[in-house]
Amino acid sequence: MRQHPQVGAQMLEGVDHLRPEIPYVLYHHEWWNGRGYPIGLKGADIPSEGRLLAIVDAFDAMTSDRPYRKGLSVADALVEIRKNSGVYFEPEMVEVFLQTYKE
Repeated sequence: MRQHPQVGAQMLEGVDHLRPEIPYVLYHHEWWNGRGYPIGLKGADIPSEGRLLAIVDAFDAMTSDRPYRKGLSVADALVEIRKNSGVYFEPEMVEVFLQTYKE
């Protein structure tokens, strides 16, 4: 599981028109507090593409039904996103995401 960002990024390297998307894939499991993976980047050292996809990916994962669990409600997922602002997610991007979702 922890290797999927690197494996995904390697897959995109072979597709010219998807190469610009590599930072989204490679860095989307880096945490704002520096405890993520695959590299352990922290804060603004995480490329903005990875910071953005981290929020969107987490929201999608939380609200999607899985074979082993039912997805959270949108309201509960938004609470979790806010709760993890400054831990997993960049605080400013969290606020923009939450405001955009409201609109």
